[in-house]
Amino acid sequence: MAPRRDPAFSLRHRRRWIHDAGIVSESGYLTNQLLIAMPSMADPNFSQSVALICDHSSHGALGLILNKPLPMRMGEIFEQLEISIAQGPLREREVLRGGPVQTDRGFVVHPAGGTWESTLKVSDAIHVTTSRDILAAMARGEGPTEAVVALGYAGWGEGQLEDEIRANAWLSAPVDSAIIFDLPFESRWEAAARLLGVELSRISAISGNA
Repeated sequence: MAPRRDPAFSLRHRRRWIHDAGIVSESGYLTNQLLIAMPSMADPNFSQSVALICDHSSHGALGLILNKPLPMRMGEIFEQLEISIAQGPLREREVLRGGPVQTDRGFVVHPAGGTWESTLKVSDAIHVTTSRDILAAMARGEGPTEAVVALGYAGWGEGQLEDEIRANAWLSAPVDSAIIFDLPFESRWEAAARLLGVELSRISAISGNA
């Protein structure tokens, strides 16, 4: 995957999350779609993955994988960021591996709402925030009740994602909020394909171009 500049908070530099303000989403392309790896996907970073495409334009694409949890809980992130939080289910929430690029950078995927320092509007319903203030609000019980936190992202250079789709590496489907926020991680890949009426278990893992 081609690295691209990303405006997310970081766990580097005394484990503090930082942000850039200049996030602009261009309309069209596959922004606000689910990207579903075909069974033939051999790259271990993306095998059996489903990703939210947060931004896609003529310059490339940025996505977050939604079904690959890290061996990390939210409590560890709050501790690294020196954010106080009481014991409770939020501390035990799993953190996702959003992709192989800049794995120290953080993203919070959440329903639209709230005013945060650095937010990308993926759609009218789904936003991605990359500033520390949303986590501080969540720790106080004032942030979004539904949220997915991911470290790292998937990036594609100019025309790269389009080439991979033409090579039958991916399917794309409309976003379903249940897949982002509700379903168990291990169910998301096949559930996303079912949005298209596709049963991935019936597709050969060695299939290629027709």
